[in-house]
Amino acid sequence: MTSMRPAQSQGGPRPSSPGLAVAAVAKRLGVAPATLRTWDRRYGLGPSGRTAGSHRRYTPDDVARLLVMRRLTLEGHAPGDAARAAIEASDEELATVRSDESTELSEGGGDSESAGGEEGLGLRPGAAGMAEGSSTAGRGAVAGVPEHSEHEGSRRGHLRALPGGGGAQPDAGRPRPVRGAAWSGRVSALVDAAIKYSRTACDALLRLSTEDDPSEWWTELVEPAFDQVAVRTVLAGPGEVPEMVLAAAALSSLRDYTEEYERELVEAGGPPANHPSRMRKIVLVFAAPDELVPLPAHALAASLAAKGTMARIVTGPASTHRSVELVTMVRPAAVVLATTQTRPALDVVHAVHEAYPDLPILVGMRADAAAGDVPFGPTVQRVRSFNGLLHEVLAVLR
Repeated sequence: MTSMRPAQSQGGPRPSSPGLAVAAVAKRLGVAPATLRTWDRRYGLGPSGRTAGSHRRYTPDDVARLLVMRRLTLEGHAPGDAARAAIEASDEELATVRSDESTELSEGGGDSESAGGEEGLGLRPGAAGMAEGSSTAGRGAVAGVPEHSEHEGSRRGHLRALPGGGGAQPDAGRPRPVRGAAWSGRVSALVDAAIKYSRTACDALLRLSTEDDPSEWWTELVEPAFDQVAVRTVLAGPGEVPEMVLAAAALSSLRDYTEEYERELVEAGGPPANHPSRMRKIVLVFAAPDELVPLPAHALAASLAAKGTMARIVTGPASTHRSVELVTMVRPAAVVLATTQTRPALDVVHAVHEAYPDLPILVGMRADAAAGDVPFGPTVQRVRSFNGLLHEVLAVLR
């Protein structure tokens, strides 16, 4: 594919530093090195610097363009549109991106390795998520990608030039409304409804229409509500569990959303769920063995459905032998483990990787301490955030 990147100036000064290798940039952005190589090959977003030995290296501008690409794809824009915006970003816009990243790194601990290290996977929040403060900055982000806030609109003008006016743009091309502020405004009401054990109120607050984005719904509404419920001390009666009320309402909303989405798809002339064209790229989503209600797995499956991707969640007991059997029968395009646990058992991941070493496996897990338990291999990737996990699954399928 012909690169969209403008030619580098031959007469200007070269960067004084040798730049960064692909592995360092991948770690800084929280993506797989293979993803960066794909962006280089398909869109021309590759390293423009060189060392004395002619090794290609990423300059600061290269990294800033990748940060723009990463941010836009996480927001739901098509990769081609995101790449075009990154390539066409002005020097001033790139300087703003670098400034934003430096600010986030300094606030988060000062180095790129720790940036995003404690981000929620959009998975079940624990008390630690609230103990650090009430700010939600960085929620759902990945390493090196600063979250935007209301006052940043004027600094990100180039994003508004994309289709959809800056809102999420699904692969199917149907624009979705920008609902982030509306979702976040419901969090307190949802927490109150769960503590009052009002399933009716929770159902109303969590309702998803087919025009909504399930990933935004999860990261902006459901996950923050679980954050707050998890740190509340409540005197409950028999059968009263606020988290279970919230979980039941969330599952019901996801089920209704998926059924309505499938109905509209078929009525519009699309293939049904069991059509071979849709089953060829099915994603198999596992939860941790001891996870009672695997909400993140269900939210991820619904978010994939909204992007036109078929996903199925493995429920009930799944031993390593049974898990490998399922993979053999289903022949998925990718396997995902989405968990709320800080140190989940990864026996299933190891077993599937050993049986199918070429199968892409993505492990969504927030805690860095457990990263060493993930099998080492080019097809296995650990992802910290929910949005990052969604993005990486879609990147694998493309």
